[in-house]
Amino acid sequence: MAEQEFYSAPPQDPEDLEVVVENGLAHKLRMTGWALFFIWIGIVFIAGLTAGVGLLGVGLITLGVQLARKIAGLKVEGFWIIIGILLLLGGLGKLIKLGIALIPAVLILAGITILWSVYFGKHSKS
Repeated sequence: MAEQEFYSAPPQDPEDLEVVVENGLAHKLRMTGWALFFIWIGIVFIAGLTAGVGLLGVGLITLGVQLARKIAGLKVEGFWIIIGILLLLGGLGKLIKLGIALIPAVLILAGITILWSVYFGKHSKS
C-alpha cells in the first residue's frame, strides 16, 4: 500500500502562489467577519439591544466583509450581499415596527431556495 503524502511543497509558479495568497486573505476576511458576528451578538445580549439593532449590525458586518473583499481585489460574493441587504431590511423593519411579515417570509424563501439548489440544483452531487 502506497503512503499518502500529507505535505505539499509551496507552489513554484507565481500565479499559483498568488492563488494561495488570495485564499489566505479570503480566509482571514471570512474569519474576521465571523469573529465580529459573535462579538456583536454578545454585545446585543449583554446590552439588551433590540432584535432590530442586532439585525442591522449583522447586516453591516456582512456587507462590510464583502466591501473588504472588493477593496482587496477578491471576488465579491453576491449571495452574502443579498443576505446583508435582507438583514438590514429586517432590522429596519423591526425598528420602525413594520407590521408585515415580508422579511421573515423572504428569509424562509431564501433558505428553501438554498436547500433546493444543494439537493436538486444542476451542481448537486448525489
